Amino acid sequence: MSESFDAGDLRRVVETFRDALVEHKAVVNALNVYPVPDGDTGTNMSLTLESVVEELNDAGEAMADVCKAISHGSLMGARGNSGVIMSQILRGLSAGLAELDRIEGKDFAVAIGAAAKAAYGAVGDPVEGTILTVVREAAEAAEPAANGSLLDVLVACRNGAAEALAKTPELLPVLAEAGVVDSGGTGLLMFFDAALQVADGREIPAPVMPDGASIPAMDDSRPDDHDHESIADLRYEVMFFLDAPDETIDGFKAAWAEIGDSIVVVGGDGIWNCHVHTDDIGAAIECGIDVGRPHKIRVTDLLEEVEEQEWVRQAAAAAAVDTLEDTDPSSTAVIAVCVGDGVADIFRSFGVQYVVEGGQTMNPSTADFLGAVDKLPTDGVIILPNNKNIIAVAEQVGGETDVPVTVVPTRSIVGGMAALIAYDPQADIETNATGMGDALEHLVQGEVTRAVRDTTAEGFEIADGDWLGLAQGTIVAVEADVVAAAAGVLATLATDEHEICTIVVGADATEGEASTLEAQIALSHPDLEVEIHHGGQPLYPFIIGVE
Repeated sequence: MSESFDAGDLRRVVETFRDALVEHKAVVNALNVYPVPDGDTGTNMSLTLESVVEELNDAGEAMADVCKAISHGSLMGARGNSGVIMSQILRGLSAGLAELDRIEGKDFAVAIGAAAKAAYGAVGDPVEGTILTVVREAAEAAEPAANGSLLDVLVACRNGAAEALAKTPELLPVLAEAGVVDSGGTGLLMFFDAALQVADGREIPAPVMPDGASIPAMDDSRPDDHDHESIADLRYEVMFFLDAPDETIDGFKAAWAEIGDSIVVVGGDGIWNCHVHTDDIGAAIECGIDVGRPHKIRVTDLLEEVEEQEWVRQAAAAAAVDTLEDTDPSSTAVIAVCVGDGVADIFRSFGVQYVVEGGQTMNPSTADFLGAVDKLPTDGVIILPNNKNIIAVAEQVGGETDVPVTVVPTRSIVGGMAALIAYDPQADIETNATGMGDALEHLVQGEVTRAVRDTTAEGFEIADGDWLGLAQGTIVAVEADVVAAAAGVLATLATDEHEICTIVVGADATEGEASTLEAQIALSHPDLEVEIHHGGQPLYPFIIGVE
């Protein structure tokens, strides 16, 4: 039994945690609330930890070296929102341990508290019943045990996390309806199990559902991988990088909280990426001036804000494909995320210089985006994530490169296409970001996919194999026929005010089905101009946008 951890023990904890996530990722993936082929919480978290372990392989033996590798590896390898939050937990933890020679119980208690704080600090509108709740209650459980041994603290953390995980359905009705607990929290629980294995040789238990059900997991796609920004009447989005001492950031965020919401402040070591919604642009910038130097300031007029409920996608390593080697150094370049040869060709035809493969079933890492940015000789880069679960990772890129990078938060292929209508490669990055963001304002979107399990969701009884129609992230149709599901999406999205319907046809739709859908739209919405594109994307036979 270890009374304390040295740097080698901490390294083994991380490696054991990685191994546990790899072993149990299929279980965690399978427990998504939505019955769609999107279960990737375990995959995202395990890939994030793979990046950390790779970084550790090249790290020195000192505690500072190990902690630096954990922090940098988790930042660069974070995939999906679940991976991003996990990276913030690991970064917060390692920051609290880096200056130690050995980790005692009180040290771990303080560090896990810092990790919980970092995780909450990275999310604009924290939602309870998620991985955030699990890490916070683990940290709270550690406090009364802090004067005991390291083992005492680890046991307290594990018990606090397990109790919090079991209560997540009480905090999020969508989890209770599906009869599962939060999957991100399930993954995090394995971290404490890994620490206990290194400290005391305890076996890592398989995930177990509370109340005798079969598996514990959650759906981190739900809460963890949704944005829960307030749908507020605050008009402006203000974003900038802030050079400021770390100890001033709490006061800075408190000042911002007085004038706005949807606050995200991520970073450390004197450089911070800051985001707020507010009615007072000047005050938002002055708060930054009070503590440091704001730069790369961007202000967006939010005429309307539509929150879309997307789900977590199964992550895999993504390959980046350079599409233009002679990019004009004076232009603003665009990196677009997509999967499917047809979709990539569509984006290239819009002027996209670099395509990163990813989307519905692949979540690129921060390193994938940085590799793309480094290959583009431009004055600025705009990233189109084209998937809700990729936005958080894309937003970390700007803080890791000297090239100005802005994310236009597109949530689907059709969103990316709509944004590109306003793209001017010779305009500066601020002009492009504003114009492309404005182009998204009147777009509503949906998709059709196939259920991969029996479940009840959003009032629908769903059987494995049913076609699901989703409009703005919400299930609106459950059908045995793919065209009928798509027609249900159109019936929800399209109104008399809309003019154009864009349909991207995937690999799982036949020409006959696409033609039938087009004919049905002509009958039900005769004034809509229909554009059909053959994207070849997997899992989603129809992706639909209406403007």
